[in-house]
Amino acid sequence: MPPLAPLLASLLASLSAALVLAAGDLASAQPVAPTVEGPIESPGTPFLATTGFDLAQIGYEQAEYFVSGTASAYTSAAPLTPDGMWTVEEGESASYKTRILVYRPVDPKDFRGTVIVEWLNVTGGLDAAPHWNATHVEVVRQGAVWVGVSAQKVGVEGGDPLLGNLNLGLKIVNPARYGTLSHPGDSFSYDIYSQAGRTVRGELLGDLKLKRVIATGTSQSAMRLVTYINGIHPLAQVFDGFLVHSRGGFSPPLSEAPQPVIAVPGDTHVREDVDVPVLAFETETDLILLAFASARQEDSKHFRLWEVAGTAHADVYGLAAGGSDIGGSPDIAGIQLVTSVAGGIQCDTFINSGPHHWVVKAALNALIRWMKTGKAPKPAPRLELSEGPPVEIVRDAHGNALGGIRTPYVDAPIATLTGHQDGSFLCRLFGSTAPFDDAKLASLYPTEKDFTSAWKKSLRRAVQKRWILKPDAKLIEAWAEGSGIGG
Repeated sequence: MPPLAPLLASLLASLSAALVLAAGDLASAQPVAPTVEGPIESPGTPFLATTGFDLAQIGYEQAEYFVSGTASAYTSAAPLTPDGMWTVEEGESASYKTRILVYRPVDPKDFRGTVIVEWLNVTGGLDAAPHWNATHVEVVRQGAVWVGVSAQKVGVEGGDPLLGNLNLGLKIVNPARYGTLSHPGDSFSYDIYSQAGRTVRGELLGDLKLKRVIATGTSQSAMRLVTYINGIHPLAQVFDGFLVHSRGGFSPPLSEAPQPVIAVPGDTHVREDVDVPVLAFETETDLILLAFASARQEDSKHFRLWEVAGTAHADVYGLAAGGSDIGGSPDIAGIQLVTSVAGGIQCDTFINSGPHHWVVKAALNALIRWMKTGKAPKPAPRLELSEGPPVEIVRDAHGNALGGIRTPYVDAPIATLTGHQDGSFLCRLFGSTAPFDDAKLASLYPTEKDFTSAWKKSLRRAVQKRWILKPDAKLIEAWAEGSGIGG
């Protein structure tokens, strides 16, 4: 029998060597961290279509960074199916350099652990932050950090926008500041977004202690998020939850020219085995004009769908009023009659002035609470649709939608609020507001008390269901009490 000490030493040496090899294999398997440069101070200032107030008014500050590295496109040996149960793998690689913009509390003590990473929207030919625009009041209440990622080529290089005629890529707007940026194409956008998310988990935020990182995107960006969730998230595992804000029934490709084109079915579901919370928020416009109705799916362990009555894909708040809202004025709760918005877009009908922003703030709150507690929100009712064809939203005697998430704007109505209007495609995205005339208001609400009682009753129910948050409900109630409606 060999002496115990030499035998033990030999075993320890073998174990140590095995651990070193395993550590080396593990290190080689980890994604290479991108290079971060910044904060970028000059020349000029960060360019983004976003809110117009000074962030200092809400106790926040901004910093811009450049992120560079090598990104992968993705490929799949099998056609991608509508169930989202895909297996993809890395394909061609390319170098890139893009930017990320960070809004954070000035006082680190105000940070409470949540980082929201928005896939910036390029539909209009420039980087825009529609999710920040809609939810910034709740982001601040959460003490969250917001990060905007220039994930797509149009936002960086310019080019043909999907809608409109703007061509305001970063390098075009400010070549002195952004001239070194380089985007290889949208086949690489998914990995660029992953790498931006990893920088958040790295040293970018200094000593702030992260607890959860949320991915979000609106409209075209939301559609890309669905492709990301189904294909890239199982590989990357960067994000702890997703808020898919106003996707349609169209899906961008996993890979596009000049790389091999890999199409995604328009009615694709979020994969049923998704392992983190996903909350999808949908407006009336999304269901009908943008054909999301064909992509509806049942709620599941890690998936919730919110469809909201009286809402449009974009509305007065997101396009105009929200740009100056810092969360303290009841006036923001009133119906605002607007036919034109910045950029010279003129519509024939008043743009929707409904409850979109109130409920998407509640959706963000619900997702964060779900991630904290592990308890999903209760399933929400769906909007009522006709059998068709064509499929349409079923409406009440006032023209407002039946079913879906309910608010005073449709249950104690003073206008018909829809996700539809005629005219240009952009105006059709903006929905409509048709205010009731004095005679109709008087017939519905013979006294002011009749109106405020009906409004408050619906509001209480929405707060109880957590479809409207209590701080917002105070503003909405205060507006009703001062509105003079009734009699």
